[in-house]
Amino acid sequence: MKPRLLFATTNAGKVKELRGLLGDAVEVVSLKDLPPIPEPVEDGATFEANAEKKARAYAQASGLAALADDSGLCVDALGGRPGVHSARYAEGDDRARYLKLLGELEGVPEERRTASFQCALCLALPGGKSWLEVGRCEGRILTGPRGSHGFGYDPVFFIPALGKTMAELTAEEKSGVSHRGQAFRKMRPALLGLQTGG
Repeated sequence: MKPRLLFATTNAGKVKELRGLLGDAVEVVSLKDLPPIPEPVEDGATFEANAEKKARAYAQASGLAALADDSGLCVDALGGRPGVHSARYAEGDDRARYLKLLGELEGVPEERRTASFQCALCLALPGGKSWLEVGRCEGRILTGPRGSHGFGYDPVFFIPALGKTMAELTAEEKSGVSHRGQAFRKMRPALLGLQTGG
C-alpha cells in the first residue's frame, strides 16, 4: 500500500504541484480530504518557524506524515514585506493583494523593485521526527500584471533570467525555477523515504 502524506493546505494549486513532483509513489491528501483539524496559529517570525509549527501540529492531529509549507514574497524596497504576512497582506483575493503591493511600490524605480519568493517546507512524522528545506527565487516586481497561470503574486513577479513573469510560465517551467519547486526537490528524498518508513 502506498504511504499517505497529508499536505497541510487547502490550496489546490500547491497540491497539484506536489502530486506532479512525487508521481504515484506517495498518496497525497490535503486538509480538504480529512475531517476538520483545528488550524495552528501561524505566529512565527520566519517562514521556517511557521512551516515547522504547522507540520508538527497536523502530524500529531492526523496521525499521518504531514508536510507544511510557509512561503511568501519579500520585497527589498519594502524592507522584506509582505514576508510571512503575504497571504494576509490585503483583504480579498490574490488580485487585491498584488494590487495593494503595486500601490505601495508606485514611483519606485525598476532597479529598486527587486524581490524574492521564499519557501520553507517541513515534513513531520507523528513520532516527532522532522525535516526542513528552503527554496528561494529572485526576481523583480513589475508595474502591472502579466500572464494567466499560477496564483498569488505570480502575475507581477518577473524573472529576468527567463524574461517572463511567474504567471507566464507553464507548470513545468514554474516547478523548475520556483521557490516551492526548489524546496520540494530538496525534500523529495525524505518524502520518497516514506515508502520505506524512512
